Amino acid sequence: MERANSIREQLMQYIQDNQIKHSHFAHRSGINSGTLSRILQGNKPISMNQLAAITAGMGLPEDYFFSDYIDECFSTLITIRRIRPFIFRCADIDRIDCIQQVTNRILEDLSYVPVLFDMAEELFEDNKHAAAGILYRGVSEAEKYQHSERLALSQYRLFLISLGEDMEENVRAAAQFEIYVNRLDEADQLDALKQLMHVFGMAHKWEKVDILAKEMQRIAVIQYEMQHRSLRPTEERKRAERPFYYYILYAYLSQATASEHCGDYQRALEFVALYNSGECWIREQDEEARQIIGQFSEWAVANTYLYRLMSGEVGVINEYADYIAGREGEIFLALWHMIQAANQYHFNIDKILERFAEYIPYQSGKAAFGEYKSTIVKERYVQFLGDLAVYRFNENKDIHASTELMLEGLNLSIAMGSSKIIHSCLAFFEKIKAHSELFEAKLK
Repeated sequence: MERANSIREQLMQYIQDNQIKHSHFAHRSGINSGTLSRILQGNKPISMNQLAAITAGMGLPEDYFFSDYIDECFSTLITIRRIRPFIFRCADIDRIDCIQQVTNRILEDLSYVPVLFDMAEELFEDNKHAAAGILYRGVSEAEKYQHSERLALSQYRLFLISLGEDMEENVRAAAQFEIYVNRLDEADQLDALKQLMHVFGMAHKWEKVDILAKEMQRIAVIQYEMQHRSLRPTEERKRAERPFYYYILYAYLSQATASEHCGDYQRALEFVALYNSGECWIREQDEEARQIIGQFSEWAVANTYLYRLMSGEVGVINEYADYIAGREGEIFLALWHMIQAANQYHFNIDKILERFAEYIPYQSGKAAFGEYKSTIVKERYVQFLGDLAVYRFNENKDIHASTELMLEGLNLSIAMGSSKIIHSCLAFFEKIKAHSELFEAKLK
């Protein structure tokens, strides 16, 4: 069908070409005959339901008139009752282009920013992230000179939407969003800081993680104390995703992890003691509190073994291996750290690797409090391959096995866009090459 200038003109043309009476088309489409007449005369705006009925009655694809309907929405006074269902239906069938056009036009009147933001929040909750992102960007542009929580929330949502497999892109998104964190409500700040720590941790920016963890600890402690002093019911306060005490424990855990990666195992052990002490000060005694305290206590036991091992207490490794044997979710990370310790302190762990051979490669990243993003799983697996390659080379001078492991890691790191790991792989290949040349020279 050749497109005309408006929905009404195309409908009139269809009725004439097919020699259909208005009443017959009204019956076919399910639209009241009088309503159809007023629509054709231009005396009544077309609602979203009526658009769907007209399109179906003409036997056309659902979104055939969507581009024309944008003009319909703005032909008279702007009515959110007409625009809102249109945006949500566009989101359902991925007509993102139409959402962009509607957003551009509606923001010519900035009084519609709040309702646009509310729609973005609904779409975000419904996992319509592409559609929500357009609305959030529109809100951000409209309020870019405002010091508003709505702007900060829009930037936070855009940050979450942008996270993907490319670590360097994730870091750029985190750096762009970070300046808005302190404009968020305290409950949202805690979740935002947690997300930022994940991204910067993935990028090995451990000093940054430590700084953010201290800020999380500060905010969470204040909010937890206020919660127990406040006379307001809990329902009136904005809730974070987790109880405030969870973020205090998580901040301790993050500072321990940052210390670990900076090689300060003594400081890491001090924070282990802190996140293992929840039972002493957490006032809540419900099932959620017991689960959280128990989870952090488990991590404390495992990480105590880890930090003792990494600080040079090699004798603890068998006890550590026995501990993780009954905890499948922790075996991969523990093996990785054991390999790192073996590389650093030059001892043999072949028997341990044989004992846990079925857990290599790592298949699952699920834990009690959420699921690792695939990027994290890949990152850790790539690092695991690299460290295992170094171990095989150092212990057995097995160049073939080491090269195969490192090549697999290199291919994954290229796909992830991790320049740091790529450089590590290439440096290892240079080491193997130098060793091979030395070995060949000795044979001559």
